[in-house]
Amino acid sequence: MAESDLTCALRFQLASISPSLFIFLGGLLTILAFRSIRCIYRFILKQIWRKKVKNKDIWWSQKRKQRSVYYIRIFSRQMEMMLSAQTSVGRVLMILVFLLNIGTLIIYFIDLIEAEQLPYSLPARVIYVDKFFNAFFVFYFGLRFVGADDKLRFWLELNSLVDFFTIPPVFVSALLRKNCFGLRFLRALRLLDLPRILQILRITKDDYSIRLSKLFAMFISTWLTAAGFIHLVENNGDPWVQPVNSQHITYFRCMYLVMVTMSTVGYGDVVVQTALGRTFIFFFIIGGLVLFANLIPEVLEIVQSRRGYKSCYEVVSGKNYIVVCGNVTLKSVTTFLKDFLLQDKGNVCTEILFLGESLPSLELEAVFKCYSPYATFFYGSALNSEDLKRVRMESANACLILADVCSPEPYTEDISNIMRVLSVKNHCPKTRVILQIIQSRNKVYLPNIPNWDWKMGDSIICFAELKLGFMAQSCLVPGLSTLLTSLFIGKENAETKRKHLEDKMLLGDKDYRVMALQLSNDFAGMTFMEVCRLCFVKLNLILLGIELQFGSRGESAILINPSPQIKLCRNTMGFFIAHSLGEVKRAHFYCRVCHSDIQDPEQIEKCQCGSKPSPKTFSEKMKFYGESLVLDGQPAKLRSLSILPPQRFVDGDPHAQEEESSSVSLYLTGRFHWCDAIPLHEALLSCENQAVLYLQDHILVCVFGDANSPLIGLQDFVMPLRATNLLYHELKDIVLLGPLEYLQREWKFIQNFPKLWLFSGSALSCADLKAVNVQDCAACVILSSNTPISNNPSLVDTESILATLNVRSMEVKLSSSSLDAVFGAGALGNQSEPRYKRIPITTELKFSPNARFINEAPRSSSDIAEEDLLSPTAAPAGAIFSDGFLNSLLSMTYYNHHILALLQALVTSRTSPELEQLEEEDRRLSRSLDNVVQNPYQVRCKLALLPLSERWLSGGMEDSFGDIYCKALDTFGILCFGLYRLMEEPNPFKNRFVIARPASDLKMLPTDLLFSIVPFNIATEDL
Repeated sequence: MAESDLTCALRFQLASISPSLFIFLGGLLTILAFRSIRCIYRFILKQIWRKKVKNKDIWWSQKRKQRSVYYIRIFSRQMEMMLSAQTSVGRVLMILVFLLNIGTLIIYFIDLIEAEQLPYSLPARVIYVDKFFNAFFVFYFGLRFVGADDKLRFWLELNSLVDFFTIPPVFVSALLRKNCFGLRFLRALRLLDLPRILQILRITKDDYSIRLSKLFAMFISTWLTAAGFIHLVENNGDPWVQPVNSQHITYFRCMYLVMVTMSTVGYGDVVVQTALGRTFIFFFIIGGLVLFANLIPEVLEIVQSRRGYKSCYEVVSGKNYIVVCGNVTLKSVTTFLKDFLLQDKGNVCTEILFLGESLPSLELEAVFKCYSPYATFFYGSALNSEDLKRVRMESANACLILADVCSPEPYTEDISNIMRVLSVKNHCPKTRVILQIIQSRNKVYLPNIPNWDWKMGDSIICFAELKLGFMAQSCLVPGLSTLLTSLFIGKENAETKRKHLEDKMLLGDKDYRVMALQLSNDFAGMTFMEVCRLCFVKLNLILLGIELQFGSRGESAILINPSPQIKLCRNTMGFFIAHSLGEVKRAHFYCRVCHSDIQDPEQIEKCQCGSKPSPKTFSEKMKFYGESLVLDGQPAKLRSLSILPPQRFVDGDPHAQEEESSSVSLYLTGRFHWCDAIPLHEALLSCENQAVLYLQDHILVCVFGDANSPLIGLQDFVMPLRATNLLYHELKDIVLLGPLEYLQREWKFIQNFPKLWLFSGSALSCADLKAVNVQDCAACVILSSNTPISNNPSLVDTESILATLNVRSMEVKLSSSSLDAVFGAGALGNQSEPRYKRIPITTELKFSPNARFINEAPRSSSDIAEEDLLSPTAAPAGAIFSDGFLNSLLSMTYYNHHILALLQALVTSRTSPELEQLEEEDRRLSRSLDNVVQNPYQVRCKLALLPLSERWLSGGMEDSFGDIYCKALDTFGILCFGLYRLMEEPNPFKNRFVIARPASDLKMLPTDLLFSIVPFNIATEDL
């Protein structure tokens, strides 16, 4: 090509770029000039109005009225909203513009090919198509400019710059009928919009596909743009060099050069000659090297991880593993792994396979990498049999299904998990399943699932049932939730106890837990009270209950402090409070022959005397089962069934009424006080109702909700308070305070329980609290709303926190005589300090760190650490309840499902699922043992918080917990297992802290209260 032709071509390319520069710079100067004029005009107008109008308020009102461009702002905002991806019109325009950009880029490539064969000529049809596309770009640019709130920012946006330098060259080419490339290669930068377009089309939905699309768009746009710039400068040369130093190089050879440069290979077969090209390559090597070095590993990681998530698990012989599915999120996975490791004390021998229905986020992927030695993620669904085969569900030790406790639709969440159980059981009938559900009424579907078997360890963890059961028992036994949380879930707050125990040497560093292990066969034939005393005195263990086997199908039931009529049989499971499994094994290895003379319990180990019998056949087990139910002659005093008071059912026969609803079918087994359905209007209280004036020693329950919010399930709160282990005269009135439209929906599930009242109002109103005599209530429970008012975790408990502070504001100072009437003259310690009638409040929190808004430090105690006061488990009276700890039950149940059964029996006052199912199937069992089997549930013990009675003391001042334990057990059959001790003075509110399993030689104080398991026929007020 002649030098004159090259010079002409260079001038033509520069001429095509000139209109773009003129439009860009002219528009930029116009916007800046307009802004300057507007600022000057406003300043002058402000000075004029200040001189004419002295009143500043009038000046500002007049200034607002003179904004004649107000309607233009409204129009621009509507235009901006219309062009956004939030509207269908905006989405259509964005997709259309992106496709036209692709079309324009393709036309640019066609121009390059034809320019090499037919220089400076272009078919008319291609010019007109490109002209039409760019005319549409001009129209879309105008819409965006009108809708932009900040014109200057819009003018400098990348997409605007692309339009400035790509649209004018097209019109110049059409006008001059010449092939003008200019900066049209910048159109490749619009490929950066590809991820957003794919999201709008819902092609990319997960993090991995979005990340991959972003990386791909960034690489392609950078590659094509850099190649276009090199092609332009190399084919036209440097404008200031004469003669022209250009070289003929095709666009695709420029793409080759850019790729070789980015990959740092540098063959040298294609090089740049111009100064502009070399300067560009100098800076591009730095940026391209960083881009290429980061891009390739990240893409490979995404592809490999995605492929790995869809792989199959290889079973290793002898290695245990479990499959976790359901709500697999960052929060649930992190919580589960911490709890699982805590249960196993860090020695994890079980591999965890997470089966998630969506690919993990970046944060969740980092968690899996951190726990990679024993946690693996698989992408799939438990509802898909192929995915179950991939994770080898049939060989797994268990399948754990997580539930989303914060789900706005708890019924849908429960049904989804139940369907997962059905899928797992159909595919793997023998696989053990542990399920989390939210609402207790949904439990009725699970026994109908084929192959569901309680005896195999299939378990249900119902959040509402356990949570509300904990809070209900806390109304009768303050501090119980803290004690049970310490024994079943986590460690006690030993630091808090150390600060308040006078004799710190008796505390030690032990954290006690509830553990289950089979008792020695040498205990067979003994009553529970005899075994309980022997374990405490000789083995230094507290025995809470046993698991009773009955029936030919292997049914079992948990008995807590059972009647002396029942004797232990062989292979009986016992539930202990102990520090370690080694301590519990003392009861498993105990031998009357070898260990009767041993005084140190640590010396009790497995003996070799040969007195241990061999495993029994099934017929022998049935024989021993019959022996275990033989009555022990004349029962002990106060424990005889012959002197038990009759069942206090309101309507006589608890089986008289049949309900179709599955949620009330459990009431018909005789385990709860029952009455005829009470109409809503009869239970509704109002300020004009005289019955409100007589409310005393009642339980106030504050609820929040509306006609559309999910149900809390108040029947799970009421049922433990209406269990038949409480005598009828011990039942406290329950007043439900909340919106009437919500209480009406709950009422149909609780209308058959006696002594229930409703009051339409709110706990946020002091007038409503006074109307229900909150000052005289025995306990106040504040339940959190199931419809959070904010997505901010710190604000989800706003109503509960404000209601708690509202109730506390109504506490009044009382005289010492009023408080002595509650716990006795000596139960409150030093009487010199002012005392307040503390309303016992139990508050539910969805987000446990919000406890800092409720917990308050003792006003004159400076030695209590701030972290103790912020911990929910360190609440002095156990007044804060967060259901977050219930997630820990999943790991605990996997290791020992008997512990979950014991906790459910303690908290919900229900029997074993097997027995409940058996009673539902057939209530007219003809077996001779049936009456005996039913008796333990009619004489269930109750939890109580008892002061030290004079009849329990030996007369001296040095009674220890061991002395009190034995005296209470021998005299009344009462089982003590915890201590509720006053904090040190000054303590105006008489706050207490919990000691789980006190040491046997711990000296008792007159003000101590004992957590006890009391036979139901003993009135606690008589002790």
